Amino acid sequence: MMGAGKTTIGIKIAELTGRRWYDTDGVIVDKHGKISDIFEYYGEAHFRKLETEIVKELAKMDDLIISTGGGLVLKNENNTVLKENGKIVFLRANLETLSKRLKVDGERPLLQTSTESIRDRLERLMTERSPIYEHVADYILDVDGKTPEEIAKEIVEWAKNA
Repeated sequence: MMGAGKTTIGIKIAELTGRRWYDTDGVIVDKHGKISDIFEYYGEAHFRKLETEIVKELAKMDDLIISTGGGLVLKNENNTVLKENGKIVFLRANLETLSKRLKVDGERPLLQTSTESIRDRLERLMTERSPIYEHVADYILDVDGKTPEEIAKEIVEWAKNA
């Protein structure tokens, strides 16, 4: 889920393991421009197509840490690609944690709405997405109240035994 710490934790895991780290949203921005612009001019379906292209590119490489956008695993094709070459970790955060971390900054198109509060929109997205995240995850880690370092170390330890 957006705001759960995927980028921060991905960087920390890469530092601990010496592996290369990629953020799918970052790669999309580098190649295609701002995500909010992509949503505005081309729509969410186009953005999801770009996510799939990036995941397929990254999946061809070895020993990576990949932080994905929160909607990426909603497409089964992406999950298949990710699971063929690695493990999926769900960083689970509660609504209060996510609400505190997220701001309206123009960079999170799915939170830009005139009909719902940010908290209501987040709650609706969590209700829709959490069962999918739980289903595709190889490991579920509750992140509330933990530091990025604690979370990264826990994932690295789990991965050694997975």
